[in-house]
Amino acid sequence: MNITIKKRISLLFFALSSFMLQAQDLELRGSLADQNEAPIAFATTYLYQVQDSTLVKATISDEAGNFIIKELQPGSYYLQLNSLGFAPYTSAAITLNDSMTLPQIVLEEAAEALDQVTIVAEKPIVEVLADKTVFNVDKTINATGSTGFELLRKAPGVLIDNNNSIIVEGKAGVQIYIDGRPSVLAGQDLINYLETLQSTDIESIEIITQPSSKYEAAGNAGIINIILKRNKSLGTNGSLTLGYIQGKYPRVNSSINLNNRGKKTNIYGTYSNRFGQGFGFIDLFRRQNGTTFDQRSTTVLDNNNHNIKTGIDYYINDRHTFGALFTANFSNVINNTNSRTPIIPAGQPMPVEVLIAQSNSDNVAANLNGNLNYKYKDTIGREFTVDLNYGNFNSDRNNFQPNYYLDGAQQDTVSESIARFITPIKIDIFAGQVDYEQPLWGGKLGAGLRYSYVQTNNVFDFFDVIDGMEILNLEQTNTFDYTEQINAAYLNYNIRWDKWNLQFGLRVEQTISEGDLTSAQDNANALVERNYTNWFPSGGITYQLNQKNSLALTYSRRIQRPTYQSLNPFQFKIDELTFRQGNPFLQPQYTNNIKLSHTHNYRLTTSFTYTYISDFFAQVTEALGEDQNFINQRNVANQRVYNIGVSYPTRINDWWSIYLSLNAFRSEYEATSPDFLPVSQNTLSFYGQNTFSLPVGLTFEVSGWFQSPSIWGGTYRTDSLGSLDVALQKKFFNDKLTVRVAGSDILFTSPWSGVTEFGDLVIDGNGGSDSRQFRLSLNYNFGSDEIKQARKRKTAIEDEKGRIEN
Repeated sequence: MNITIKKRISLLFFALSSFMLQAQDLELRGSLADQNEAPIAFATTYLYQVQDSTLVKATISDEAGNFIIKELQPGSYYLQLNSLGFAPYTSAAITLNDSMTLPQIVLEEAAEALDQVTIVAEKPIVEVLADKTVFNVDKTINATGSTGFELLRKAPGVLIDNNNSIIVEGKAGVQIYIDGRPSVLAGQDLINYLETLQSTDIESIEIITQPSSKYEAAGNAGIINIILKRNKSLGTNGSLTLGYIQGKYPRVNSSINLNNRGKKTNIYGTYSNRFGQGFGFIDLFRRQNGTTFDQRSTTVLDNNNHNIKTGIDYYINDRHTFGALFTANFSNVINNTNSRTPIIPAGQPMPVEVLIAQSNSDNVAANLNGNLNYKYKDTIGREFTVDLNYGNFNSDRNNFQPNYYLDGAQQDTVSESIARFITPIKIDIFAGQVDYEQPLWGGKLGAGLRYSYVQTNNVFDFFDVIDGMEILNLEQTNTFDYTEQINAAYLNYNIRWDKWNLQFGLRVEQTISEGDLTSAQDNANALVERNYTNWFPSGGITYQLNQKNSLALTYSRRIQRPTYQSLNPFQFKIDELTFRQGNPFLQPQYTNNIKLSHTHNYRLTTSFTYTYISDFFAQVTEALGEDQNFINQRNVANQRVYNIGVSYPTRINDWWSIYLSLNAFRSEYEATSPDFLPVSQNTLSFYGQNTFSLPVGLTFEVSGWFQSPSIWGGTYRTDSLGSLDVALQKKFFNDKLTVRVAGSDILFTSPWSGVTEFGDLVIDGNGGSDSRQFRLSLNYNFGSDEIKQARKRKTAIEDEKGRIEN
């Protein structure tokens, strides 16, 4: 590079720096406290112009009582503040010529004897923010008695498909986070864990479709972050919840939450459980080589699950905070599946054989996680955090599988095959992350490093059962060891000037992995090693058209890595007609997202999103011989998704508020595999929530969702489905006791149906669960209710954990 070019670049750099410094927006900061100097969280803060009382901005104070209003122009303003239990506050005129921090504002408690109307500041059920959509679980009655997994079905824009994959805005591949850190589990083990979480354990569900570079790059469709409750009141307090659910079978759940918060420490703990039985069904009509297989299966799940969470925060001083967190999940899931499959060859009017298959499994699992964290934050905006994490998952599944072939009349047994599988899994995960932020050039610069190491051991012991004797089958037995190391670093920068807000970032991740299969079978792919590095840019720009309208354009690149078990090349039997095998050559899929959105009056949000996914991998079912089928995952296509979204929360009057969300999207799959059929589909997805405040303190809710025909996993064309839920709530004893009753999927319209084709194999299927349920819950709060002094701890154990499956 010659000297002239260097000089021009330097001049341009300094010119941009000077522009950024001169174009800072003004900010108004403040803090709220009660008469005892305890911070007041979640107070609604309105900023008006003095000249004509026009609303300029609105925000909510954080857990420490602080609020900040950004992107202001010089002028005269006044504040109005509202918080539950406090008298409304209106400030004097504030002349703003430069960014300002107000003296602490003290709110007075509301006098009960005054005959006046007090404005209550309360979070809505759904909040549409600039970077995410927040589903405030505690604010919806329809969450009553729901598990964490069931709540995902109720979240706006989220759908669960026939393989329990989570779909957002028409895209699968969502990374699940718990309290800001990726889950240790995937597949059925993740579902089992989410089933143990109760609605009373969950504060909110965040749906982040365009994560910044600070987040892990995993997750094609983004991140769903489940925030668990933390009591923020001073003193000793807690809550107790009892619940009853009646579907096809009864279920019960309970939870207790205890918290002790002082000036320097906060010690907290929660315990929750779930007992009872669930029910599911699936019917598959398969046509293969002229023969039809009409399989009808039912499953009864007996769940016995326990969750424990405990931790401590120590506030060394105003700048330094240290924390420790421990979580444990223990589960015992007994799965009893019975299926009947008549087999009808071509040209035959009646079955020539009927397969009677059972699968009785007992799965005992323990998931333990520990976290140590430290945070430094000074008064000039610098922030430094450290997270150290260790996770351990152990699962021991014992599966007994008798299979009997009967003659066409089902009178005599033609043959039998009886087997037992013992499949222990052990996984250890080590992770560490460091993040740093500081003001720079009128904006904020963030940087971070992250390291993770995952070690998994999967044993599959296969026993033939002959005359009641169990004999180890070495040909069907294997051990699969997998290790993965991910090294990551990121930079992120955010700046506001005039009516613009600019954010851009870059993340780099290096993945080093090794899969090693040990078995008696001759497998050329027994050892697979990989080492690859990827760059993940992200960014966004927002423009404030006027006080009521803003535009935003965002971009991100993401990755979806295969689950560990999907890379295991060993072939194992599900039943006499179905086999499964991992694919050691399965490649990650990469996603590019571009989103343009418009917000009007802080409520109505419309958006257009374009997504391109390369090397899309799907679970496919292929014909194996004359009568068997073979399930694996393959990179089969490139996917395009075009999505138009509209969301609108509003209050019709004093007693009726609504939230509406609509997504219209088109999915296109361009085949890269000769056996995969190119497919495309237009789909409409709707979510609605209505809340009614009735006389005598009753609250009534009606909510529901609907999705028109769609494509799941690139291979399943599904019919329309949806759900309608109702709920009623009443509070007693000064709001200490809350009683809720609810009915979910009351029309029983959530079961799915569809058809899949791959090569010469065609399968018509339908399935579902006992989603039509009656629910009753009692929640009692006790102890101190002095509000509120806490931080919300989000640890950073890795997203590799979200790819473990059993």
